[in-house]
Amino acid sequence: MKKRIYYNHTDAGGIVYHTNYIVFCEQARSEIFFQKGIFFTPKEGYVVKNLNANFIKSAKLGDIIEIKTKVTKLKKTSLSFIQQIFKNDELIFELEAVVVYMKEGKISKIPQKHLEIINELIS
Repeated sequence: MKKRIYYNHTDAGGIVYHTNYIVFCEQARSEIFFQKGIFFTPKEGYVVKNLNANFIKSAKLGDIIEIKTKVTKLKKTSLSFIQQIFKNDELIFELEAVVVYMKEGKISKIPQKHLEIINELIS
């Protein structure tokens, strides 16, 4: 997913505010499902269990970034993945995370339709 950096993404110095990198990754993950016609509800979706963020370089106002997602581990109720953000083909941010599928407030088995999409992202 490509995204332009706008003023509301930056701090007073015009540099992307650190939490926005995590937001950009969340948007990219959601977009993968949205493009396949899957929209989550308050009763079901993925919840972050763990994440590790590595801030390598900064993006600035007006930059175009690209977020790439790779699934590294798939279990019955959770998945692990790496998301990388690039600016001009240079890695500027990396996020490693584990998410758990929740339905009706309980950890649940990932639906088959989701597995088909996730399997396309396995590296």
